[in-house]
Amino acid sequence: MSISALQPHAQTWATTIAEVLATPWPYAAAHASRGPEDCDVTPSRLHPMFHASLDWHSSAHMQWSAITLLHHTALPEGTRDALTAELDSRLTDENGQVEATYLADHPGYERPYGWGWVATLTAGATALAADTAHPLAARARTWATALQPVADQVGDHLIAWLPKLAFPIRHGVHSNTAFGLTLARDAFEALGVDDVVTAIDRAAREFFLPDVDYPSSWEPSGADFLSPALCEADLMRRVLPHQEFGAWLNTFLPVLAEPGERLLQMPVVLDETDGHAVHLHGLALSRAAQLRALAPFLEAPRATAARSAADELVAHASAAISEGDFMSTHWLVSFAVLAALME
Repeated sequence: MSISALQPHAQTWATTIAEVLATPWPYAAAHASRGPEDCDVTPSRLHPMFHASLDWHSSAHMQWSAITLLHHTALPEGTRDALTAELDSRLTDENGQVEATYLADHPGYERPYGWGWVATLTAGATALAADTAHPLAARARTWATALQPVADQVGDHLIAWLPKLAFPIRHGVHSNTAFGLTLARDAFEALGVDDVVTAIDRAAREFFLPDVDYPSSWEPSGADFLSPALCEADLMRRVLPHQEFGAWLNTFLPVLAEPGERLLQMPVVLDETDGHAVHLHGLALSRAAQLRALAPFLEAPRATAARSAADELVAHASAAISEGDFMSTHWLVSFAVLAALME
């Protein structure tokens, strides 16, 4: 993990986070109304923690980005204060109970992508709270305490859901099983919730261990922000012992990072205002993070190619992270942070 790679971008990214978390509309509530009395989808009422930034999951992971930058970079006082004030207003015990109750009442809501990000946010706040020398540790304890009931509900949902999932979802958008489980596994491992980690490992082995010769030339689809191939490999990197994973990766993606291999190519966005088209900027960033994570398991020429492609993918998407349309800026910082942490 490369914390130092965050600092050159910290001010720009933090400013973007503050701006999008203060942008209430447009908002996609994704609320399934159960009757005429259940049609008030005012974002701050339904989701007092996770309103603004277009949708529930983006609000959650942009708050994770804020906490990550507050924890690991030096920000100007005004920017730091703006982010902490935003988090103080959202991450309260009362708001956490509202969000936990909503998830309990809507067990399929934001599954598994939003679940993974809320768990990740909780783990980030908990890590900052544990860093007692940090000036924001006390405030982070308040945030982590407020988030804990929401993360607990996510953990309960995962344990209940995974045995009922007959097949993984393998496409490159929010419902991708491997990416959501990767986020959740890292978070619950950091939080010390062993039963959730065990359930994820069991499901990952069942779903993905038999896979061989993935057709990476079929990627990407036109709205992907995730590579199904790389998401699967990145999850199994966590689940399998080091040597076993290297052998599995070589059979799953035998041509990874070979010359001309599609997973290293730059995605092209033709309409910067189209919320689905700009997913491809996120694909560049998520590919970069995962290629950096997988490079140590490749032989030297392929490892070098993977790292070089990751750098090019980040550069390719860099303008959209903070300078693009709101359809990009409301979420891309988080994927840029993931890529920087793997640099």
